[in-house]
Formats: sequence, structure tokens, C-alpha cells
Amino acid sequence: MNKAKKIIIIDDDERNIFALNAVLKSRGFQCLSATSAKEGLQLLQTQDDIGIALIDIMMPDMDGYEMIAEIRKKPVLKELPLIAVTAQAMLGDKEKCLEMGADNYIAKPINVNVLVNILDKHLKNGSTSE
Repeated sequence: MNKAKKIIIIDDDERNIFALNAVLKSRGFQCLSATSAKEGLQLLQTQDDIGIALIDIMMPDMDGYEMIAEIRKKPVLKELPLIAVTAQAMLGDKEKCLEMGADNYIAKPINVNVLVNILDKHLKNGSTSE
């Protein structure tokens, strides 16, 4: 078995992390998690085997938009695929996420098949284009 890159789930709601983690592990993905943007940034800077980040947009300490902007400022992380995840899906949200530097966007409740397709595209192909 080749060493697959891990997925980091950054979400302030532990129930969302638990559910996503369970579903993704059942599909063969390895996951890490963080319950705040600060913790997520720390893990991203110290773990070199993270291949993609799922970032909740609505977090209290630093929202996902700010976090994406911070990640994109760091040279070692600027190529990391970032997937924006939001429950407050409104018209224009996807475009805003992509403008801020996200590589893709998915709304809650998450369609697992859509998410797995996104993950496969970014993790296996190494491609960040649609």
C-alpha cells in the first residue's frame, strides 16, 4: 500500500469532524482534524503528509476565508489544495471561496460522492483545475 496523503478537516463543530472522518475513513482516506483555524494552521505547518484541506467557512476565531488567505501567504502551503465547506450556501459563495484561493467548494449537507470525486481529483491526479 502506497503512503497516501492525509486529509485535514478543519471545522469548529466536532460532530461535523466526526461524521466526515467516519465517512472518509470508510472510503480508505486517512484524516487529521482541527477544531479551530489556529490549530489547523499549526498542523498544516508541522505535518508534511497532508495532501488536501477541508476548511469550514463559518468558524468563530478566524473564518475560512481568512484562513484560506493565510494559507496562501505561506510559500510551502500555497500549492496545497483547499476545499471550502459551508452550511450557509448562498448565491455567490462558491465564487467568493474560489476568489479567496480555494481550489474547490462544497456545501453542507455534504454529498459524499461529490466530495470523494473532488478528493480523488486533487489527491490522485495532483491537479487543481476543474
